[in-house]
Amino acid sequence: MEKELFLDLLKQNIQSCSYRLNESAASLGFIFRHAGETMLLFGYFFGIPTDASNTTMGKQDTGQGNDLSACRELLKKDYALLEQIITSTPEASWLDPVETPFFGTVSKARLFSNILYLTGQIALKIKRTIV
Repeated sequence: MEKELFLDLLKQNIQSCSYRLNESAASLGFIFRHAGETMLLFGYFFGIPTDASNTTMGKQDTGQGNDLSACRELLKKDYALLEQIITSTPEASWLDPVETPFFGTVSKARLFSNILYLTGQIALKIKRTIV
C-alpha cells in the first residue's frame, strides 16, 4: 500500500506545481489564507463540517491575506483538524476515492498531499522574499 500511496502523492504534487508556480504567484499572506481555507474544507471530504468561507480558491490575490495574525490563527485551527483526520482515518481508507470540484476524483491521500504542497509553497515564497 505504501508504494501506491507515495505514487498518488507524487501525482498530486506534479499537478499542483503545473499551474501554481508562475510569475504572478500570490503574496505570502494570500497563500497562508488559501492554505488555511483549503485545510478546513479538506475536512468536508472526511465528514467533518466546517464554517470556513472561500475567499481564495479560484480567486486572484486582492489582499485577502493581509492580516497575517488571522491567517496564523486559521492555520492553528487547521493543524488540529488535520491531526484529528490523520488519527481517526483507518489506514486502508487513505486510497479511497473522493470526488472534488477542483481535481476530479482523487484518493484521500492525494487530496491530503495538496495541503502539504501549499505548505511548501509558503516556504518557497518566504525564501523568494528574503533572497
